[in-house]
Amino acid sequence: QVQLVESGGGLVQAGGSLRLSCAASGRTLSSYAVGWFRQAPGKEREFVGAITRSGNYIEYTDSVKGRFTISRDNAKNTVYLQMNSLKPEDTAVYYCAAALRVVVPLREIEYNYWGQGTQVTVSS
Repeated sequence: QVQLVESGGGLVQAGGSLRLSCAASGRTLSSYAVGWFRQAPGKEREFVGAITRSGNYIEYTDSVKGRFTISRDNAKNTVYLQMNSLKPEDTAVYYCAAALRVVVPLREIEYNYWGQGTQVTVSS
């Protein structure tokens, strides 16, 4: 079992930045690809990006490319989502998830463990 806890969410003005953390316990996160998803009010949860176990490949959805950066520190059992140039449409609950996969999983069904989410609100 892997327990995931997201942190770092909050309220920020448009154009600002936040860094989310996804801390794991139970098992080493280095065995898992980790993805970030978000769910805005009234919308389905969507893929934001994901990083392979080693961190040598990262995938992003088009709407965040150039603004968001995923990184990981396997020694700290933590994955990060750096979010810059935030827009009101980035407002959502952000979730991290872990997948026992070699490649970057793009679909929710491919993930084995999920965090509880952290709220990000971007004001205009």
